[in-house]
Amino acid sequence: MIELFDLKFKNPVFLASGVFGFGLKYKLVTRAVGGIFTKGITLLPRMGNPPPRIYETCAGVINSVGLENPGVKEFKKHILPKIRKINNRIFVNVAGFSVEEYAQIIEEIGDTVTGFELNVSCPNVKEGGALFGQNPKMVAKIVKIVRKKTKLPLIVKLTANFCDPMIVAKASLESGADGISLINTIYGMAFDIHTKKPIIRGGLSGPAIKPFALYCVHRLKDLKVPIIGMGGIMSGSDAYEFILAGASAVAIGTAVLRDPYAPLRIIKELNFLLERGKNV
Repeated sequence: MIELFDLKFKNPVFLASGVFGFGLKYKLVTRAVGGIFTKGITLLPRMGNPPPRIYETCAGVINSVGLENPGVKEFKKHILPKIRKINNRIFVNVAGFSVEEYAQIIEEIGDTVTGFELNVSCPNVKEGGALFGQNPKMVAKIVKIVRKKTKLPLIVKLTANFCDPMIVAKASLESGADGISLINTIYGMAFDIHTKKPIIRGGLSGPAIKPFALYCVHRLKDLKVPIIGMGGIMSGSDAYEFILAGASAVAIGTAVLRDPYAPLRIIKELNFLLERGKNV
């Protein structure tokens, strides 16, 4: 059991936004984790990017899904009630393409969830996304407007693409955010050596980015706010490293593409390490 934002969570392992959808298919996993970050929700429905959307590298995955989702109204009416029956610790990942859209989405959802994760860091869309997250003034503007719309916990999901996450984190917290999650995927691409053309451009995740993600979390630990660490966590020992680096909790992403039940194993392994760590 952990406490964040004056709320209790059954454990510090969450499902990261995106790779697990809305957590409805593998209910055993969704029920077991401390909380879930939903797939990114936009104001209007999105079809996402054309294929190829996923490309496996030697140490991770490049994705270019492009925020495919049913839009906030459909999400609230038909999907959110189903998630709530499985796990009521729900952070809605909010993805806007303008400052106003973030506020509209949060206003539409209201106080029916645990909190919100502001996605200002998705590298797979042409507008908003990482471009917002690289600009501390823009992030501050988004947080200030959104803060007026909700009293629920606000987490800002940061990018580390070509910017210092410390600067953006401080701007977020000074503007009303309650916590930080990081890192989102970092830019990546792959080529077809036969056609000499790119196969995919998108966000790289998985073990390849873990050392960098750990560095970013550790860099922010002195801010003394809840930090949800993520980036290449494949095992309990990976998760424990993020806790040691300063994370209050962790989120699992790419690991579930290899094994949808990986969070169950990671919870068990992490609990063992946390318990053992008390006696060291």
